[in-house]
Amino acid sequence: MGEAATFENGIYRQGPARLSDLCGEKGLAIGNSNFEAVVRTSVFVDKSMLIADILKSRAAVTLFCRPRRFGKSLNLSMLQRFFEVPVGADAGADFAPLFRGLAIWEAEDGRFREHQGAYPVVRFALNDAKRPTWEETQRALAFNIVAEYLRHGYLKESPALSEEERAQFAEIAGTPLTASDFSAFGQTLKLLTTLLHKHYGRPVVLLIDEYDAPVMTAYSGGFYNEAVSWLKGWLTGALKDNPSLAFAAMTGVQRISKESIFSDLNNLKVDTPLNVASDERFGFTQAEVEALADYLGMPEGVAAAREWYDGYRFGNVDVYNPWSALNYFDAGCVADVYWGNTSSNGVLGDMVRGADDAVMGRLCRLMEPDGSIEAPLDTRVVFPDVGVRSGALWSMLYLSGYVTTNDTELPNNVEELRRLRIPNREVAQLYRAEIVDRFRTVAGGLDCLADLHRALVEGDAGAMVGELEGILLTSASCYDLVSENSYHMLVAGLLFGVRGYGNPLCNRERGRGRFDVQLVPNDPVRDPLITVELKFAGGADASPETLDKLAEEALAQIASRSYDAAPGPAGALRWGLAFSGKSVGAVSVRVK
Repeated sequence: MGEAATFENGIYRQGPARLSDLCGEKGLAIGNSNFEAVVRTSVFVDKSMLIADILKSRAAVTLFCRPRRFGKSLNLSMLQRFFEVPVGADAGADFAPLFRGLAIWEAEDGRFREHQGAYPVVRFALNDAKRPTWEETQRALAFNIVAEYLRHGYLKESPALSEEERAQFAEIAGTPLTASDFSAFGQTLKLLTTLLHKHYGRPVVLLIDEYDAPVMTAYSGGFYNEAVSWLKGWLTGALKDNPSLAFAAMTGVQRISKESIFSDLNNLKVDTPLNVASDERFGFTQAEVEALADYLGMPEGVAAAREWYDGYRFGNVDVYNPWSALNYFDAGCVADVYWGNTSSNGVLGDMVRGADDAVMGRLCRLMEPDGSIEAPLDTRVVFPDVGVRSGALWSMLYLSGYVTTNDTELPNNVEELRRLRIPNREVAQLYRAEIVDRFRTVAGGLDCLADLHRALVEGDAGAMVGELEGILLTSASCYDLVSENSYHMLVAGLLFGVRGYGNPLCNRERGRGRFDVQLVPNDPVRDPLITVELKFAGGADASPETLDKLAEEALAQIASRSYDAAPGPAGALRWGLAFSGKSVGAVSVRVK
């Protein structure tokens, strides 16, 4: 921080970072993905070298996979404004001033300027095609197609087209949006590129935003095969061996390939967070966040921004979540969960709700300070793989932005074990909320979970036995508790969200062994360190005397192995728990 900065002609430069603010009002565009509107009215963090990446690439089609709210739509809008010959209401407009001063305008002695305003462009955004049924999805896709045809309505009168071609165009552009014969739309994408190529005498740039949005909804809605089959035909016709295509750029969260959408495309380049080619083009770098903070007059806010929103590794670059960073500065540097509140966290929620003992154990390790797990990543994962293919879940979480890794070497090696971690404090809060939500249900509601937490921190063994036995007797989630590890994971899950404490630590080395569960207080002067040791007496309900004896043994183990040595001023609270079937024994002691 602190590098000399300049502000000239609406461009703020600090080190390698550039910000555009043509109106000079230091406003932040939250939720606006229209490049022209953002640049004319707000601060724009310069990502224009994505244009150079695409022009210098030899790939006919590039698919950029990044988590939601990482600037994909804004970047595609930027590509459209750079490449497109203005049409419709914009006909005759000059959009070059939007790019003057940005990195792309000056790069390599200005050699990329000749591509500005030089191509016909077809652009689709499929995010609004996320509908609950296939019929509604078809109507939404048809609406998108007709709207893009109408945007190029001048083709109805084009002298470069034959009478038959003009009639074809007019028929599609005038198709009622309730048309039942959706199959007629299958070749509309290739046809539009062909007609535009003939009209302009130049090949077409094709931009498709959130191509996988209808597929993700289709999977949960039960019409995955129908959606994939239609999209495969629609896209393949335009993207494979199409002489009318200059190049194409697509964005999405998931890489839906394998035997599905892109199985016939051998000219596709996939760029995921494991790749280095465009690693700085999505998300904000440290230099960009520092420049943004300085320009807005909030340099003191960088430290908290880094803790809450940094931590992603894309290729060789560490990046911030741009949506959250912008919201943070817009709110006057008030840290909060911004990204998680933008839409459903379905992938994460499904994992937490369906987690078995093994997955729950890995979740607990991830949630610990500096916690991590090792797993391979296969970015070719498709939705039906989840729950069937080993490791598919972690790959989905990675592509969705819920875990990240610094191990980005050999991006196509699906056997490489990679150290996965939660990126930052914001995402950790999402995990905590989902885990608490699952175990609130297990406990019978928020009040019951709060009663269990109260019994824990007060050292009330009688109340603890009552709460745990009530959970074991009434929760369907507890029917398969057949080992000490099963009870261990149940207790650990129930102890997320205890007021005044961090997330539970599990199986950590401490003293002369490994404790089962430990809760570290946020304020060790006020609250004690809590250690829980568990014993298992078998599947059938053991006698109360047997359970009490085992609980005492568990309690003694904490002391004998020094699991809670050197606690804070508030001392330590020790718990011994014993389980057998639906019965529980518990004993606690407070020590200074």
